[in-house]
Amino acid sequence: MNPMPARTVRFKQVDVFTAVPFKGNPLAVVFDADGLDDAQMQAIASWTNLSETTFLVKATEPTADYRVRIFTTHGELPFAGHPTLGTAHALRESGYQPKTPGKLIQQCGAGLVELRAQDDGVWAFAAPPARVTPLPTDLYATLTQALQSDAVDFSAAPCGIDNGAPWLVVRVNSAADCLAIKADAAILARVVEAVGAHGVAVYGPHDAGGPATFEVRCLMVGGNLGVGEDPVTGSANAALAGLLSTQDRRPGLTYTVRQGTVIGRAGQVSVRYDDAAGKTWIGGSAVTVVDGTFRLP
Repeated sequence: MNPMPARTVRFKQVDVFTAVPFKGNPLAVVFDADGLDDAQMQAIASWTNLSETTFLVKATEPTADYRVRIFTTHGELPFAGHPTLGTAHALRESGYQPKTPGKLIQQCGAGLVELRAQDDGVWAFAAPPARVTPLPTDLYATLTQALQSDAVDFSAAPCGIDNGAPWLVVRVNSAADCLAIKADAAILARVVEAVGAHGVAVYGPHDAGGPATFEVRCLMVGGNLGVGEDPVTGSANAALAGLLSTQDRRPGLTYTVRQGTVIGRAGQVSVRYDDAAGKTWIGGSAVTVVDGTFRLP
C-alpha cells in the first residue's frame, strides 16, 4: 500500500531592507497556511529559527488583500515591520495582483496596515498607531549604566513605543556613539521592562554627507542569551519616526537609516512623512533568497 504523499505549501525566504542577499533581515514566508493550526505555525516558526516567520491566510476583512500571522520562535506578534514588507514582497513576486494597483492592505493582529509603492519603486508601509510611555527620569542613570555610555542625549526623552512590537527608543549624540555601545544585559532588561518593552532601539545622527541620516541599533534582552542584535527593524524605525514627530526633532520630511553595521549587515530604511494624509511611510527593498516548497508532517 502506497503511503499518502506529504502535504507541501509554497515557501519563500526573503531578505528585507536590502537589495543584496544576506545584508538585510531574513524572513520566512509560508503560503496557503489556512489549514495550519496555531501549534503547527509555532512549530514551523521555531524550526526556521528566524526572528519571524509569517503565514499567509485568507483575509476576513473585505478591504484587505490578505491576512498575515506573524510568529517569533516563542509566540505570535500583532505587528512587525520587516515581516510586513517581506511578506508583501513574497506575495507580489508570487504573481498576486493587488486589488488596487500599487497598493496593498494587510490584515494582521494590529488591524489593517496599508502598503504602497513609492516613486522609486520601493514599497513602504504606513506606520501603525503607537502607545508612548516616557521612561521615568529616576531610571536615566540606570539607562546610562545599561548602555555603558555617557553619550545618551536626555534632551530627547527616552520613551517606550508600542506599535505592536514594543521598543524603548533612546537617542545618543552621534552615529559613532551608537556604534560603540556595548550593553549590559542584566541592567538593560530591568530598564526596558519598566516601559513594557523587549529591547532598546538606540539611534544617533550621522554627520552631513554620511551614509544615512541616522545610525540605528536594536538590542534585545531575554533568557540566558545576553544581548542580541536585530539586523534591521521596521517596527523600531516606525517607532523612531513617530517619536521624532512627537518631540519636534524631525530632520525633514524624509530621512534615511542605516542599521546592522556592527553585525555585518547593511540595512537601508527610508522614512517619509505625509502630513496631509497623516501617515508616516517606512520603506525598504527586499530580495528573495530561497524559493520552493515547505513539507508539512
